[in-house]
Amino acid sequence: MPEPADTGRLRARKLKTRGAVSRSPHLRTDLALIGLSVIWGVNFSVVKVGLREFDPLAFNAIRFVLASLTLFVFLRLRGVVPFPERRHWVRVILLGLLANVVYQLLFIYGVDRTLAGNAGLVLATTPVWTLILASVAGQEHHGLPVWGGVLVTLGGMVLVVLGGESSLALGEGLLVGDLLLVLAAITWAAYTVGMQDLTRKYGALAVTSWTLWVGTIVLVALGGTSLWATDFGTISRVGWFGVVYSGVLAIAVAYLIWNHGLEHIGGPRTAAFSNLVPVVALITAAVWLGEDPGPTQIVGAVIIIGGVWIARVPRGGTAFYPADPDSRLGR
Repeated sequence: MPEPADTGRLRARKLKTRGAVSRSPHLRTDLALIGLSVIWGVNFSVVKVGLREFDPLAFNAIRFVLASLTLFVFLRLRGVVPFPERRHWVRVILLGLLANVVYQLLFIYGVDRTLAGNAGLVLATTPVWTLILASVAGQEHHGLPVWGGVLVTLGGMVLVVLGGESSLALGEGLLVGDLLLVLAAITWAAYTVGMQDLTRKYGALAVTSWTLWVGTIVLVALGGTSLWATDFGTISRVGWFGVVYSGVLAIAVAYLIWNHGLEHIGGPRTAAFSNLVPVVALITAAVWLGEDPGPTQIVGAVIIIGGVWIARVPRGGTAFYPADPDSRLGR
């Protein structure tokens, strides 16, 4: 017997409502991750502007204090703040020094000595360095397509690094800054590989917070002299905006969004959004800072983004999607 028209319409409306409800959580997560990509992409230019008024060590010290406090508040709101078992203390400290002292010094001085667009592109290679180090450590095994993506990405990075140099002499132009950022990308990749078992045991947000707090203590100590010498009365609103944005948004809030993505849509889909970061970095640097990348760098940018995409898409192997944000891509 055919069902009444009203009953059919009611059932269709229910199905439509269910579909909208089931899709809306993913939609909100996707939009949040797009926002995260914008935050990280813009952050390269924000750091460049902030370093016009702050010494790099003072800038790092202040933004990490802000990030640490913000993360502590968020963790506290979620309940009791977790801490690692005593047997993991030394390792957490060493990882904190690697990720938030060594990496941060390379990052901040690298960004200070190159273009914001270059910085975004060079650090976008971090997933590829992670693939390499994870394979060397025996954590991951990949097929030829992934390694093809690795080689393509590294080729694009060479074009970006050398594309803006009329001379290849170390010490001239942007080359020193770009090379510092290459080292920063490798450093963060080593941290990502080294923390994998800890994140599986305690969760990415907890481990990230612990290592951040370790790094903050050291960065404040390193920046003490610089902070003492800073005339804070001369810092403009734009300068203060830079340090607050870089600490609260680009580190603390970004961590929370990233981990939300991992929990709700998984690593592969979350990681895919980071491919937007170098694009946003280039556009922001061009519009805000007036940076004008050359043709070689533009070609290198396209190659890097394509290579990273190839390397991160699993084809006959397990792609590496770290639980921690890749290099923070603008952190």
